[in-house]
Amino acid sequence: MSTRGAHLVEGDRGFTTGGGLLGRLVAPAFAAVVDSIDKRLETGGIDATLPGGERRKLGFRAPGPTARVDLRSWMALVRLATSGSVGWYKAWELGEWCSPDPVPIFELFSANAVSLGAVGRAKGPARWINALAHRLRDNAPTQARANIAAHYDLGNDFYSVWLDRTMTYSSALFGESQKSFVLSEAPAQSKGVGTDIEHAPFDFAQGERGGDTLEVAQRRKIHALLDRLNLTEGTRLLEIGCGWGSLAIEAAERGASVVGLTLSTEQKAWAEREIAARGLSGRIEIRLQDYRDVSEQFDAIASVEMVEAVGRRWWGAYLDCIARNLKPDGRAALQFIMMQPEVFERYARSADFIQTYIFPGGLLINEPEFAGLAKERGLSWRDRSRDFGNDYSQTLKLWRDNYDAAVEQGTLEGFSEEFHRLWRYYLMYCEGGFRGGAIGVAQVTLARTA
Repeated sequence: MSTRGAHLVEGDRGFTTGGGLLGRLVAPAFAAVVDSIDKRLETGGIDATLPGGERRKLGFRAPGPTARVDLRSWMALVRLATSGSVGWYKAWELGEWCSPDPVPIFELFSANAVSLGAVGRAKGPARWINALAHRLRDNAPTQARANIAAHYDLGNDFYSVWLDRTMTYSSALFGESQKSFVLSEAPAQSKGVGTDIEHAPFDFAQGERGGDTLEVAQRRKIHALLDRLNLTEGTRLLEIGCGWGSLAIEAAERGASVVGLTLSTEQKAWAEREIAARGLSGRIEIRLQDYRDVSEQFDAIASVEMVEAVGRRWWGAYLDCIARNLKPDGRAALQFIMMQPEVFERYARSADFIQTYIFPGGLLINEPEFAGLAKERGLSWRDRSRDFGNDYSQTLKLWRDNYDAAVEQGTLEGFSEEFHRLWRYYLMYCEGGFRGGAIGVAQVTLARTA
Protein backbone atom coordinates (compact mmCIF):
# COMPACT_ATOMS: atom_id res chain seq x y z
CA MET A 1 0.00 0.00 0.00
CA SER A 2 1.45 3.34 -1.03
CA THR A 3 1.92 5.97 1.64
CA ARG A 4 1.82 9.74 1.35
CA GLY A 5 5.15 11.16 0.26
CA ALA A 6 6.35 7.81 -1.11
CA HIS A 7 7.32 9.54 -4.36
CA LEU A 8 9.90 11.61 -2.45
CA VAL A 9 11.26 8.62 -0.53
CA GLU A 10 11.66 6.90 -3.90
CA GLY A 11 13.05 10.06 -5.50
CA ASP A 12 16.38 8.37 -6.22
CA ARG A 13 14.88 6.13 -8.89
CA GLY A 14 16.93 6.82 -11.98
CA PHE A 15 19.77 8.13 -9.79
CA THR A 16 22.73 6.20 -8.43
CA THR A 17 23.49 6.13 -4.71
CA GLY A 18 26.89 4.44 -4.83
CA GLY A 19 25.89 0.89 -3.91
CA GLY A 20 26.11 -2.39 -5.78
CA LEU A 21 28.30 -5.48 -5.60
CA LEU A 22 31.40 -3.71 -6.91
CA GLY A 23 31.05 -1.05 -4.23
CA ARG A 24 30.91 -3.71 -1.52
CA LEU A 25 33.99 -5.43 -2.89
CA VAL A 26 36.12 -2.30 -2.96
CA ALA A 27 34.65 -0.65 0.15
CA PRO A 28 37.64 -1.21 2.47
CA ALA A 29 39.90 0.60 0.01
CA PHE A 30 37.85 3.73 0.61
CA ALA A 31 39.42 4.14 4.02
CA ALA A 32 41.68 6.60 2.19
CA VAL A 33 38.71 8.97 2.00
CA VAL A 34 39.08 9.47 5.74
CA ASP A 35 42.64 10.71 5.23
CA SER A 36 41.50 13.02 2.45
CA ILE A 37 38.81 14.57 4.65
CA ASP A 38 41.31 14.95 7.48
CA LYS A 39 43.76 16.86 5.26
CA ARG A 40 41.11 19.14 3.78
CA LEU A 41 39.29 20.27 6.91
CA GLU A 42 40.51 23.81 7.60
CA THR A 43 38.13 24.59 10.46
CA GLY A 44 36.38 22.38 12.97
CA GLY A 45 36.70 18.63 13.06
CA ILE A 46 35.13 15.19 13.24
CA ASP A 47 35.38 12.77 16.12
CA ALA A 48 34.99 9.59 14.07
CA THR A 49 34.63 5.93 14.97
CA LEU A 50 35.67 3.72 12.04
CA PRO A 51 34.06 0.37 11.15
CA GLY A 52 36.78 -1.60 12.97
CA GLY A 53 36.28 0.43 16.16
CA GLU A 54 39.27 2.74 15.72
CA ARG A 55 38.75 6.33 16.89
CA ARG A 56 40.07 9.11 14.66
CA LYS A 57 40.21 12.87 15.07
CA LEU A 58 39.82 14.51 11.67
CA GLY A 59 40.72 18.16 11.22
CA PHE A 60 40.75 20.26 14.39
CA ARG A 61 43.30 22.72 12.98
CA ALA A 62 41.20 25.78 13.78
CA PRO A 63 38.02 26.50 15.73
CA GLY A 64 34.81 25.46 14.00
CA PRO A 65 31.96 22.97 14.07
CA THR A 66 32.64 19.71 15.90
CA ALA A 67 30.80 16.61 14.70
CA ARG A 68 30.54 13.07 16.02
CA VAL A 69 30.19 10.34 13.36
CA ASP A 70 30.05 6.59 13.82
CA LEU A 71 30.99 4.88 10.54
CA ARG A 72 29.42 1.44 10.74
CA SER A 73 30.39 0.39 7.22
CA TRP A 74 33.01 1.45 4.70
CA MET A 75 30.12 1.53 2.21
CA ALA A 76 29.18 4.93 3.63
CA LEU A 77 32.44 6.34 2.25
CA VAL A 78 31.94 4.56 -1.06
CA ARG A 79 28.59 6.30 -1.42
CA LEU A 80 29.97 9.67 -0.32
CA ALA A 81 32.96 9.48 -2.65
CA THR A 82 30.99 8.36 -5.72
CA SER A 83 27.51 9.84 -5.27
CA GLY A 84 28.14 12.79 -2.94
CA SER A 85 25.32 13.95 -0.70
CA VAL A 86 22.85 11.60 -2.42
CA GLY A 87 24.95 8.62 -1.39
CA TRP A 88 25.65 10.06 2.06
CA TYR A 89 21.90 10.24 2.75
CA LYS A 90 21.37 6.73 1.46
CA ALA A 91 24.13 5.49 3.75
CA TRP A 92 22.43 7.21 6.72
CA GLU A 93 19.07 5.72 5.84
CA LEU A 94 20.65 2.25 5.56
CA GLY A 95 22.43 2.64 8.91
CA GLU A 96 25.93 2.72 7.42
CA TRP A 97 26.72 5.83 9.48
CA CYS A 98 25.03 7.55 12.38
CA SER A 99 25.51 10.49 14.69
CA PRO A 100 23.89 11.68 17.92
CA ASP A 101 23.36 14.99 16.09
CA PRO A 102 23.84 15.07 12.29
CA VAL A 103 23.51 18.88 12.02
CA PRO A 104 27.18 19.60 12.90
CA ILE A 105 28.46 17.28 10.15
CA PHE A 106 26.43 19.21 7.59
CA GLU A 107 27.62 22.48 9.12
CA LEU A 108 31.21 21.27 8.97
CA PHE A 109 30.99 20.28 5.30
CA SER A 110 29.36 23.62 4.53
CA ALA A 111 31.99 25.63 6.43
CA ASN A 112 34.77 23.75 4.59
CA ALA A 113 33.05 23.60 1.20
CA VAL A 114 35.94 25.26 -0.65
CA SER A 115 38.78 23.27 0.90
CA LEU A 116 36.94 19.93 0.69
CA GLY A 117 36.62 20.39 -3.05
CA ALA A 118 35.10 17.34 -4.71
CA VAL A 119 35.24 15.09 -1.62
CA GLY A 120 31.51 15.38 -0.98
CA ARG A 121 30.43 15.63 -4.64
CA ALA A 122 29.40 12.93 -7.09
CA LYS A 123 32.12 11.85 -9.51
CA GLY A 124 32.55 9.89 -12.72
CA PRO A 125 29.61 7.79 -13.95
CA ALA A 126 27.57 8.58 -10.82
CA ARG A 127 27.79 12.29 -11.53
CA TRP A 128 26.79 11.81 -15.17
CA ILE A 129 23.87 9.53 -14.33
CA ASN A 130 22.53 11.80 -11.60
CA ALA A 131 23.00 14.92 -13.70
CA LEU A 132 20.97 13.30 -16.48
CA ALA A 133 18.24 12.19 -14.08
CA HIS A 134 18.08 15.73 -12.70
CA ARG A 135 17.94 17.20 -16.21
CA LEU A 136 14.91 15.02 -16.97
CA ARG A 137 13.15 16.93 -14.18
CA ASP A 138 13.97 20.31 -15.73
CA ASN A 139 11.43 23.02 -14.96
CA ALA A 140 10.21 23.39 -18.52
CA PRO A 141 6.58 24.55 -18.74
CA THR A 142 5.47 20.96 -19.32
CA GLN A 143 7.24 19.66 -16.17
CA ALA A 144 7.12 22.56 -13.70
CA ARG A 145 3.68 21.80 -12.28
CA ALA A 146 4.60 18.17 -11.57
CA ASN A 147 7.80 19.29 -9.81
CA ILE A 148 5.88 21.75 -7.63
CA ALA A 149 3.16 19.21 -6.85
CA ALA A 150 5.77 16.65 -5.77
CA HIS A 151 6.76 18.89 -2.86
CA TYR A 152 3.99 21.38 -2.13
CA ASP A 153 0.97 19.14 -2.68
CA LEU A 154 1.88 16.75 0.12
CA GLY A 155 -1.20 18.23 1.80
CA ASN A 156 -2.15 21.40 3.66
CA ASP A 157 -2.75 19.25 6.73
CA PHE A 158 0.90 18.18 6.49
CA TYR A 159 2.39 21.68 6.37
CA SER A 160 -0.02 23.29 8.82
CA VAL A 161 1.13 21.19 11.79
CA TRP A 162 4.77 22.34 11.68
CA LEU A 163 4.78 25.75 10.00
CA ASP A 164 3.53 28.74 11.98
CA ARG A 165 0.01 30.14 11.67
CA THR A 166 0.95 32.28 8.66
CA MET A 167 1.92 29.13 6.70
CA THR A 168 5.14 30.86 5.66
CA TYR A 169 7.66 28.40 4.20
CA SER A 170 10.80 30.54 3.90
CA SER A 171 13.36 32.07 6.24
CA ALA A 172 12.09 34.18 9.10
CA LEU A 173 13.84 37.33 10.32
CA PHE A 174 14.45 37.34 14.06
CA GLY A 175 14.72 40.43 16.20
CA GLU A 176 18.41 40.15 17.07
CA SER A 177 19.38 39.82 13.40
CA GLN A 178 17.15 42.71 12.44
CA LYS A 179 19.36 45.07 14.40
CA SER A 180 22.14 44.42 11.89
CA PHE A 181 19.94 43.78 8.87
CA VAL A 182 21.80 46.39 6.86
CA LEU A 183 23.32 46.45 3.44
CA SER A 184 26.22 44.17 2.68
CA GLU A 185 29.04 44.59 0.27
CA ALA A 186 28.43 43.59 -3.32
CA PRO A 187 28.59 39.81 -3.79
CA ALA A 188 31.81 38.26 -4.97
CA GLN A 189 32.15 38.12 -8.73
CA SER A 190 32.11 34.85 -10.59
CA LYS A 191 34.59 34.48 -13.42
CA GLY A 192 33.39 36.18 -16.56
CA VAL A 193 30.45 37.90 -14.87
CA GLY A 194 30.44 41.65 -14.42
CA THR A 195 27.73 43.44 -12.46
CA ASP A 196 27.18 46.99 -11.37
CA ILE A 197 25.42 46.44 -8.07
CA GLU A 198 24.09 49.52 -6.34
CA HIS A 199 24.01 49.83 -2.57
CA ALA A 200 22.14 52.93 -1.47
CA PRO A 201 21.09 53.69 2.13
CA PHE A 202 18.02 51.71 3.09
CA ASP A 203 16.00 51.70 6.30
CA PHE A 204 14.14 48.49 7.03
CA ALA A 205 10.85 48.87 8.89
CA GLN A 206 10.74 47.35 12.31
CA GLY A 207 7.74 45.14 11.54
CA GLU A 208 6.06 43.46 14.49
CA ARG A 209 7.74 43.39 17.85
CA GLY A 210 6.83 41.85 21.13
CA GLY A 211 8.83 38.63 20.94
CA ASP A 212 10.76 36.25 18.77
CA THR A 213 8.15 33.60 18.14
CA LEU A 214 8.35 32.06 14.68
CA GLU A 215 5.14 33.78 13.62
CA VAL A 216 6.38 37.21 14.67
CA ALA A 217 9.72 36.62 12.94
CA GLN A 218 7.95 35.53 9.75
CA ARG A 219 5.77 38.64 9.72
CA ARG A 220 8.87 40.77 10.33
CA LYS A 221 10.47 39.20 7.23
CA ILE A 222 7.35 39.85 5.13
CA HIS A 223 7.17 43.49 6.22
CA ALA A 224 10.88 44.00 5.51
CA LEU A 225 10.28 42.81 1.94
CA LEU A 226 7.07 44.79 1.42
CA ASP A 227 8.71 47.97 2.71
CA ARG A 228 10.97 47.86 -0.35
CA LEU A 229 7.99 48.32 -2.65
CA ASN A 230 6.49 51.59 -1.40
CA LEU A 231 2.99 50.12 -1.48
CA THR A 232 0.11 52.59 -1.33
CA GLU A 233 -3.65 52.35 -1.73
CA GLY A 234 -4.38 50.86 -5.13
CA THR A 235 -0.83 49.62 -5.90
CA ARG A 236 -1.07 46.63 -8.24
CA LEU A 237 1.28 43.89 -7.00
CA LEU A 238 2.29 40.64 -8.68
CA GLU A 239 3.63 37.90 -6.39
CA ILE A 240 5.56 35.19 -8.22
CA GLY A 241 5.23 32.06 -6.10
CA CYS A 242 2.62 33.14 -3.55
CA GLY A 243 2.71 30.03 -1.37
CA TRP A 244 -0.20 29.88 1.03
CA GLY A 245 -0.93 33.59 0.68
CA SER A 246 0.63 35.20 3.76
CA LEU A 247 2.51 37.95 1.89
CA ALA A 248 -0.46 38.66 -0.41
CA ILE A 249 -2.69 39.13 2.63
CA GLU A 250 -0.24 41.51 4.32
CA ALA A 251 0.11 43.49 1.09
CA ALA A 252 -3.66 43.72 0.62
CA GLU A 253 -4.04 44.97 4.17
CA ARG A 254 -1.68 47.79 3.17
CA GLY A 255 -4.08 48.69 0.37
CA ALA A 256 -2.54 46.83 -2.56
CA SER A 257 -4.39 44.86 -5.21
CA VAL A 258 -2.58 41.52 -5.51
CA VAL A 259 -2.27 38.81 -8.14
CA GLY A 260 -0.58 35.73 -6.67
CA LEU A 261 0.85 32.95 -8.83
CA THR A 262 1.24 29.32 -7.77
CA LEU A 263 1.34 25.92 -9.46
CA SER A 264 0.14 24.12 -6.32
CA THR A 265 -3.55 23.29 -6.13
CA GLU A 266 -3.21 22.76 -2.37
CA GLN A 267 -1.69 26.22 -1.84
CA LYS A 268 -4.35 27.88 -3.99
CA ALA A 269 -7.17 26.26 -2.02
CA TRP A 270 -5.67 27.25 1.33
CA ALA A 271 -4.87 30.82 0.26
CA GLU A 272 -8.33 31.46 -1.15
CA ARG A 273 -9.95 30.16 2.02
CA GLU A 274 -7.79 32.44 4.20
CA ILE A 275 -8.33 35.42 1.93
CA ALA A 276 -12.11 34.99 2.02
CA ALA A 277 -12.06 34.61 5.82
CA ARG A 278 -10.33 37.99 6.07
CA GLY A 279 -12.72 39.68 3.68
CA LEU A 280 -9.98 40.34 1.11
CA SER A 281 -11.33 38.43 -1.90
CA GLY A 282 -11.91 41.70 -3.73
CA ARG A 283 -8.23 42.64 -3.36
CA ILE A 284 -6.44 39.35 -4.03
CA GLU A 285 -6.61 36.96 -6.98
CA ILE A 286 -4.76 33.65 -6.70
CA ARG A 287 -3.98 32.09 -10.07
CA LEU A 288 -2.85 28.57 -10.92
CA GLN A 289 -0.50 29.97 -13.54
CA ASP A 290 3.13 29.70 -14.66
CA TYR A 291 5.12 32.92 -14.35
CA ARG A 292 6.17 32.55 -17.99
CA ASP A 293 2.57 33.00 -19.09
CA VAL A 294 1.99 36.39 -17.47
CA SER A 295 2.09 39.54 -19.59
CA GLU A 296 0.47 42.46 -17.77
CA GLN A 297 1.58 45.66 -16.08
CA PHE A 298 2.15 45.89 -12.33
CA ASP A 299 3.39 48.67 -10.08
CA ALA A 300 5.40 46.20 -7.99
CA ILE A 301 6.50 42.57 -7.95
CA ALA A 302 7.39 40.38 -4.97
CA SER A 303 8.91 36.91 -4.94
CA VAL A 304 10.09 35.02 -1.86
CA GLU A 305 12.40 32.02 -2.36
CA MET A 306 10.78 31.16 -5.67
CA VAL A 307 13.80 31.47 -7.93
CA GLU A 308 15.38 28.37 -6.34
CA ALA A 309 12.58 26.33 -7.96
CA VAL A 310 13.33 27.73 -11.43
CA GLY A 311 16.64 26.17 -12.45
CA ARG A 312 19.60 27.82 -14.17
CA ARG A 313 18.20 27.26 -17.64
CA TRP A 314 15.18 29.41 -16.73
CA TRP A 315 16.79 32.25 -14.76
CA GLY A 316 16.55 34.47 -17.83
CA ALA A 317 12.86 33.65 -18.30
CA TYR A 318 12.18 34.45 -14.65
CA LEU A 319 13.90 37.83 -14.95
CA ASP A 320 12.15 38.42 -18.29
CA CYS A 321 8.88 37.99 -16.43
CA ILE A 322 9.87 40.72 -13.97
CA ALA A 323 11.14 43.07 -16.68
CA ARG A 324 8.08 42.46 -18.90
CA ASN A 325 5.46 42.91 -16.19
CA LEU A 326 7.00 45.72 -14.15
CA LYS A 327 6.04 49.31 -14.97
CA PRO A 328 8.97 51.62 -15.82
CA ASP A 329 8.92 53.26 -12.40
CA GLY A 330 8.14 50.07 -10.50
CA ARG A 331 10.15 47.96 -8.10
CA ALA A 332 10.54 44.26 -7.50
CA ALA A 333 11.62 42.77 -4.17
CA LEU A 334 13.13 39.29 -3.94
CA GLN A 335 14.21 36.97 -1.15
CA PHE A 336 16.60 34.39 -2.54
CA ILE A 337 18.89 31.55 -1.47
CA MET A 338 22.38 31.53 -2.97
CA MET A 339 25.26 29.09 -3.13
CA GLN A 340 28.77 30.35 -2.36
CA PRO A 341 30.17 31.44 -5.76
CA GLU A 342 33.48 29.62 -5.24
CA VAL A 343 31.72 26.24 -5.12
CA PHE A 344 28.71 26.94 -7.33
CA GLU A 345 29.94 25.30 -10.53
CA ARG A 346 30.88 22.11 -8.74
CA TYR A 347 27.48 22.11 -7.04
CA ALA A 348 25.62 22.75 -10.30
CA ARG A 349 27.33 19.95 -12.23
CA SER A 350 25.58 17.14 -10.37
CA ALA A 351 22.35 16.58 -8.47
CA ASP A 352 22.60 16.76 -4.70
CA PHE A 353 20.41 15.31 -1.94
CA ILE A 354 17.90 18.18 -2.09
CA GLN A 355 17.41 17.96 -5.85
CA THR A 356 17.10 14.18 -5.76
CA TYR A 357 14.67 13.73 -2.89
CA ILE A 358 13.11 17.05 -1.91
CA PHE A 359 12.89 19.69 -4.68
CA PRO A 360 12.98 18.04 -8.11
CA GLY A 361 14.29 20.49 -10.70
CA GLY A 362 15.56 22.96 -8.09
CA LEU A 363 18.87 24.86 -7.98
CA LEU A 364 20.17 27.58 -5.68
CA ILE A 365 21.38 30.68 -7.47
CA ASN A 366 24.86 31.98 -8.18
CA GLU A 367 24.22 35.56 -7.12
CA PRO A 368 26.81 37.36 -9.29
CA GLU A 369 25.66 35.50 -12.39
CA PHE A 370 22.00 36.07 -11.59
CA ALA A 371 22.57 39.77 -10.89
CA GLY A 372 24.38 40.03 -14.23
CA LEU A 373 21.37 38.54 -16.03
CA ALA A 374 19.13 41.05 -14.28
CA LYS A 375 21.32 43.93 -15.45
CA GLU A 376 21.11 42.67 -19.04
CA ARG A 377 17.35 43.07 -18.78
CA GLY A 378 17.49 46.61 -17.45
CA LEU A 379 16.98 45.64 -13.83
CA SER A 380 19.34 47.12 -11.25
CA TRP A 381 20.43 45.13 -8.18
CA ARG A 382 19.87 47.49 -5.24
CA ASP A 383 19.75 47.57 -1.46
CA ARG A 384 20.84 44.00 -0.91
CA SER A 385 20.46 42.99 2.71
CA ARG A 386 23.07 41.15 4.67
CA ASP A 387 23.03 37.40 4.47
CA PHE A 388 20.73 36.22 7.26
CA GLY A 389 21.47 32.51 6.93
CA ASN A 390 21.72 32.15 10.71
CA ASP A 391 18.05 33.12 10.86
CA TYR A 392 17.29 30.37 8.38
CA SER A 393 19.10 27.81 10.50
CA GLN A 394 17.03 28.97 13.48
CA THR A 395 13.85 28.77 11.39
CA LEU A 396 14.70 25.23 10.32
CA LYS A 397 15.38 24.16 13.89
CA LEU A 398 11.96 25.44 14.96
CA TRP A 399 10.30 23.67 12.05
CA ARG A 400 12.02 20.43 13.03
CA ASP A 401 10.93 20.80 16.66
CA ASN A 402 7.36 21.32 15.47
CA TYR A 403 7.62 18.40 13.08
CA ASP A 404 8.95 16.03 15.74
CA ALA A 405 6.16 17.07 18.09
CA ALA A 406 3.54 16.45 15.38
CA VAL A 407 4.94 12.96 14.69
CA GLU A 408 5.03 12.15 18.39
CA GLN A 409 1.43 13.33 18.82
CA GLY A 410 0.27 11.31 15.82
CA THR A 411 -1.08 14.30 13.91
CA LEU A 412 0.67 13.43 10.63
CA GLU A 413 -1.37 10.64 9.13
CA GLY A 414 -0.61 8.45 6.15
CA PHE A 415 3.18 8.94 6.09
CA SER A 416 5.68 6.13 6.59
CA GLU A 417 8.50 6.14 9.13
CA GLU A 418 10.91 6.23 6.19
CA PHE A 419 9.30 9.47 5.01
CA HIS A 420 9.58 11.00 8.48
CA ARG A 421 13.30 10.13 8.56
CA LEU A 422 13.75 11.68 5.11
CA TRP A 423 11.99 14.88 6.16
CA ARG A 424 13.96 15.22 9.38
CA TYR A 425 17.19 14.63 7.46
CA TYR A 426 16.17 17.36 4.98
CA LEU A 427 15.55 19.88 7.78
CA MET A 428 18.83 18.98 9.51
CA TYR A 429 20.78 19.05 6.23
CA CYS A 430 19.56 22.56 5.45
CA GLU A 431 20.04 23.80 9.00
CA GLY A 432 23.68 22.73 8.92
CA GLY A 433 24.18 24.18 5.43
CA PHE A 434 23.08 27.64 6.54
CA ARG A 435 25.03 27.44 9.79
CA GLY A 436 28.19 26.60 7.86
CA GLY A 437 27.81 29.49 5.43
CA ALA A 438 28.15 27.79 2.04
CA ILE A 439 24.55 28.73 1.42
CA GLY A 440 22.87 31.95 2.46
CA VAL A 441 19.70 33.98 2.11
CA ALA A 442 19.19 37.67 1.41
CA GLN A 443 16.71 40.26 0.14
CA VAL A 444 17.25 42.62 -2.76
CA THR A 445 15.36 45.29 -4.70
CA LEU A 446 15.24 45.30 -8.50
CA ALA A 447 14.33 48.51 -10.28
CA ARG A 448 13.82 49.24 -13.95
CA THR A 449 16.70 51.31 -15.32
CA ALA A 450 16.52 53.66 -18.26
